[in-house]
Amino acid sequence: MYLPPAFAEDRLEVKHGLIHTYPLGTLIVQTEEGPTADLIPFLLYPDEGEHGVLRAHVARANPVWKALGEGAPVLVVFQGPEAYITPNWYEVKRTTGKAVPTWNYAMVQVRGTARAVEDGAWLRRLLDDLTQAHERRMPQPWAVSDAPAEYIATMMRAIVGIELPIASIKGKWKVSQNREMADRASIAAGLREREAADMAALVEERIRPG
Repeated sequence: MYLPPAFAEDRLEVKHGLIHTYPLGTLIVQTEEGPTADLIPFLLYPDEGEHGVLRAHVARANPVWKALGEGAPVLVVFQGPEAYITPNWYEVKRTTGKAVPTWNYAMVQVRGTARAVEDGAWLRRLLDDLTQAHERRMPQPWAVSDAPAEYIATMMRAIVGIELPIASIKGKWKVSQNREMADRASIAAGLREREAADMAALVEERIRPG
């Protein structure tokens, strides 16, 4: 990944935060037929290993788990907030006209050796954890145990788990750090007018001292 120093995000907790908020990752695996890419909702276990562990599951019909086997190198990309940036938001455009459009975004790349998991207890723990993570904000949270046990057993036979201890995790926050402070403030205001509050917040975070 092209990563200018100004755009590098080195804080592990910030990178973990993006994964928690945007857990739908693109799993990229090199197979005999070439690279494959699958969108998969991951769950991060931040306190396991040096950088955390990612777990997920896929349909048994999906051949990606066979490509992983007992272990294969993978790349997982998590895309956070993103937004188009118009030159009209730059203060310098008003004075010199020397401005062009760009695109702001935040993303995390995770690398490591992933393996396929078929153990029933492992899968059930993952399903419970995934469900709790995403249902806890619901007015009446659903639980795996709400469904008939035999139905859950049937559904579990149709999935295979994926486990990825994170070997490296890189963050790229391209959020106007290369602009003057006046431009950053104007960009943030413009983003909020376009209801792009998540990106506006990332720009504003780098306006504040410290």
